[in-house]
Amino acid sequence: MPKITTAPNVQLHVEDWGQGQPLVFLHGWPLSHEMFEYQINQLGNDYRCIMIDRRGFGHSDKPWTGYDYDTLADDLQVVFEELDLHNITLVGFSMGGAEAIRYISRHGSNRISKLVLLGAAAPRLLKTPAFEEGVEKSVFDTMIENAIEDRAAFMESFSKDFFGATIISSPLSTKLMDWFHGLAMKSSPRAFINCILTFSQADLSDELASIDVPTLIIHGTGDKIVPFDISAKVMHAGIAGSQLISYEDAPHGFFYTNWPQLNHDLAAFIQQPVPVME
Repeated sequence: MPKITTAPNVQLHVEDWGQGQPLVFLHGWPLSHEMFEYQINQLGNDYRCIMIDRRGFGHSDKPWTGYDYDTLADDLQVVFEELDLHNITLVGFSMGGAEAIRYISRHGSNRISKLVLLGAAAPRLLKTPAFEEGVEKSVFDTMIENAIEDRAAFMESFSKDFFGATIISSPLSTKLMDWFHGLAMKSSPRAFINCILTFSQADLSDELASIDVPTLIIHGTGDKIVPFDISAKVMHAGIAGSQLISYEDAPHGFFYTNWPQLNHDLAAFIQQPVPVME
């Protein structure tokens, strides 16, 4: 499909597969739409699956600026308008989940019928005096330093925590880990680092109340990247009527490690009737 221009000199790569109700997939950092291969292979038989490469990632243009959540949400709005999408089930993984929350709080839910938050990096991560449970700033500082020094080596190390791999065992094959590494390295160095700043510093806590569509939250209890207790539990409490499914001991990358169960849960949620608002 041709790229969609969302801003001056910025075109996003969009894949539009299948027919029927639209499912829009928002990938995580620092990946691309290709991370959803194991979902699209099944769901694409029954639904129209639309996958967007965020600016700076995958096959999209890689501008110097625009990696804040407001700009990313505005990019989505242009894509939705260009494709004339309505009744969307919006599926966001990790940073894509936070992006989805900002989209609804900023642009409303007129085009959205359901929301799915997969390992979402929300509502906030950074430890502050008012949020002692958060992640130390030094963790994100080190991520940026390591990415500047040797981004490829950093990703090799990061992927082990991402998928819960240890010295003695890994839930994925070496080749699949290599593939993941390749997807990450397609991102621009600028987008790679600026998005760390975005997802570490953002606080979407007050925006959870703006979510007014049926919402499914899926998260691994063994997630070492976005801890379950400060993300999934908080989102479940803050989004009215939301459903929470926890994958016991699953890592952040459960879209690979637990893909059969995830596809089943996604299909079941999509098929649930949307309550009629009076």
